[in-house]
Amino acid sequence: MGMMREFRDFAVKGNVIDLAVGVIIGGAFGKIVGSVVDDLIMPLVGMLVGNLDFSNLFILLGDPPPGVALTLAELKKAGVPVFAYGNFLTVALNFLILALAIFLMVKQINRLKRNAPAPAPAAAPPTPEDVLLLREIRDSLKQKG
Repeated sequence: MGMMREFRDFAVKGNVIDLAVGVIIGGAFGKIVGSVVDDLIMPLVGMLVGNLDFSNLFILLGDPPPGVALTLAELKKAGVPVFAYGNFLTVALNFLILALAIFLMVKQINRLKRNAPAPAPAAAPPTPEDVLLLREIRDSLKQKG
C-alpha cells in the first residue's frame, strides 16, 4: 500500500501534471507545424523552384520490380531501397519552424516575467523573546564592564 501512496503523490505533483499537459499540447502543436510546412510552405517553395514536389524527391538505391510505379510510396511498399532526401527536407523544415516558434514563445514569456512587478519584500518576523532577553543581558554586561 505504501508504494501506491508514493506513486499517487508523485503522479499528482504539479510538475508531472504540467509535463503531461506540455507533451499533449506539444504533440498538437507539432501537427499544426507539420501541416503548415506540408500544406502551405512546401507547395510555395515547390512552385518557386518549378512545381517540384519535395515529398517525392528520392534516389533509387535498388532496381524496382516490373510494374511498380516510380513514386516514393509505391517503391517503399515494394521494399525497394530509396534515399528519400525530399522527405528529410520536409522534416528538417518542420523542425526549424517548430524551434523558431518555441524560441519566440519562450522569449515572449521571459519578457513578460521581466516586466512583472517585483513582489514586495516580506516584513521581517518579530525577534523572539529569548533573543531580546539575551541582548538585554549583553548590553547590561557591556555597561558594567
